[in-house]
Amino acid sequence: MWRNTVVRAFVEWLRGYNQHAATPAGFYGLDLYSLHASIEAVLGYLDKVDPESATRARARYSCFDHFGDDPQVYGYATTAGIAEPCENEVVGQLVELQQEAGRLAAKSEDGDEAFFAVQNARLVRNAESYYRAMFSGRVPSWNLRDTHMAETLAALRTHLQWKANDAKMVVWAHNSHLGDASATAMAAEGELNLGQLVRERHGREAFLLGFTTHHGTVTAASNWDEPARQRQVRPALAGSYEALLHEAATPEMPDFLLNLRDAEVASRLRPARLERAIGVIYRPETERFSHYFLASLPDQFDAVIHLDRTSALTPLDPDPGWETAEELPETFPFGV
Repeated sequence: MWRNTVVRAFVEWLRGYNQHAATPAGFYGLDLYSLHASIEAVLGYLDKVDPESATRARARYSCFDHFGDDPQVYGYATTAGIAEPCENEVVGQLVELQQEAGRLAAKSEDGDEAFFAVQNARLVRNAESYYRAMFSGRVPSWNLRDTHMAETLAALRTHLQWKANDAKMVVWAHNSHLGDASATAMAAEGELNLGQLVRERHGREAFLLGFTTHHGTVTAASNWDEPARQRQVRPALAGSYEALLHEAATPEMPDFLLNLRDAEVASRLRPARLERAIGVIYRPETERFSHYFLASLPDQFDAVIHLDRTSALTPLDPDPGWETAEELPETFPFGV
């Protein structure tokens, strides 16, 4: 999501903007895939402001030392009963940091540092639970991950409002996280997501914006832990929302924003259709099964931006095989 040339260009622009802005804008992370980096962030902060607290934190976090750098090893070992979980240790560290945040903040030149330390400790706690939940099924781990995102967003909002009363927040994530899951087939599986949780808390103050495309290229892998490739996106399936929006596109206006808060637009599009989701994984050979689901677009989003032809993001450090997008054979997917 962030190790690409588009984000780099945005951050460079943001740095220049903040040099002259009365209230600087920030760029923050929401996900929980940084267990060890967050541990190091907590220890680094405490080493600087309170060495005694750092010693206690280091002792607690040493619980993870037996499992190497891959948190999934920890999840497997604890779920299988091979090792005791580190739950008490990470909860204890988070509670101590929360209780001491005010005192520690007074020792820091930057008022954000104590807040960031608490958020990293919260991430460690939630990541510990997440990697254990991974081996209990997809739904518990998914829900824990998106609940973590919602908790982080709420904490960040409170922090930013303390600094600037009129702070606004923009969240960039895949559609499957940002659309309201209760309006999709995810709900039948017991899944929730960030967009749903934010909408439940803030109502119409939250604006959920999705993206759709008909064809083009994306940067995605075939499987988890495999290198990303530039992949050709198949034309959208007939009857899907993407195919419908493709029919509405014109050569003069291939890309457009569709306001789903408009009552007439919403009523016409409310009956459920297939919708495509492409994230870090794209499997065109099983696309109908792997990437399409039923949804009611006006209940899922407040608006969508349709890009009829999309272009792959360029990674900052692309794999040698990234550059060439594979062509789908004319007989795909039948291979005859």
